[in-house]
Amino acid sequence: MKLLVVGSNEVWSLERFYVKHLQNAGIDVDICPVQSLFYSYYNKSLINKVLFKAGLSGIYKKIEGSLKEKVEEWRPDVLWVFKGMELSPALLSWVKGRGIKLVNYNPDNPFLFSGSGSGNKNITDSIGLYDHHFTYDQAIRQQIIQGYKVSTSILPFGFEIPDGIYETCANQQEVKKVCFLGNPDSARAEFIQQLANHFPIDVYGNDWNKFVSHTNISVCGPVYKEGFWNALYRYRIQLNLMRPHNPNSHNMRSFEVPGIGGIGLFPYTDDHAAYFEEGNEVFLYRNMEECVKCCNVLLNMSDQEAENIRKAARLKSEQAGYSYQGRALQALTEIKKLLS
Repeated sequence: MKLLVVGSNEVWSLERFYVKHLQNAGIDVDICPVQSLFYSYYNKSLINKVLFKAGLSGIYKKIEGSLKEKVEEWRPDVLWVFKGMELSPALLSWVKGRGIKLVNYNPDNPFLFSGSGSGNKNITDSIGLYDHHFTYDQAIRQQIIQGYKVSTSILPFGFEIPDGIYETCANQQEVKKVCFLGNPDSARAEFIQQLANHFPIDVYGNDWNKFVSHTNISVCGPVYKEGFWNALYRYRIQLNLMRPHNPNSHNMRSFEVPGIGGIGLFPYTDDHAAYFEEGNEVFLYRNMEECVKCCNVLLNMSDQEAENIRKAARLKSEQAGYSYQGRALQALTEIKKLLS
């Protein structure tokens, strides 16, 4: 099988995890980084941004030429598009007309766009062209199946921990506080300000000073690479908050926190309850009152009890295949069905 991944080749991209693990599984994989091409153009200058927003940019034409050239040269069996904002329905139809199977994985909601980078008309207009969709969310899966009659399966988020990071994280001095690691929005800020009436909270991310003002909230900048994993592990409580467009399933922190051995305090969703054992591997809250109760329990438990939760969460994550290695093999099973 020859598999061409279309998306981003940035170091943080999900695509790179899948490419690595599929190659390790013996699959012939290459990547066409159309998203990187777009953002390289868009972020280069203010003029480029103005031209694109005015519909006068030639970047989509350049991307189309780049992908067509790659397809003609490499002749893949399957084209796996991550999101796909840069690809027109006409371009995808051209690829499909060459007998190539089309697969999509969208880590956002293809029907509800929460920002300029979460989706566009190319996303919604192309849904019916794919031979298979991967989605993280059961409700989205049902909407695609019912509305487009396209094969769709669940591919949850996962975690990818660099070698040696866990040992570094585990040797830290624990901070017995609540932490939230992520960028702000109005809903997240409102919840955290309410929780700060009961407990001190450290928040990490961009522009939190514009959203919160409370004596119990300490604002820290964003953290990356080792600093990211160290922060997830270091605090007694890692709070998770769902985005307004994704209230009922899970997000990346749902697996990154337990994957590194952090103690997760997550909103109750069917996904969180299904993937982890409540009260043993993660803690779940349904409202502010339950969140406060969980924080009191976690902050007052012994160090040994906390360590037991960390170990249980990490063990479940590893044994249940929640890493991106496990997700890649799960996706490969579905992709092979298209060619059988």
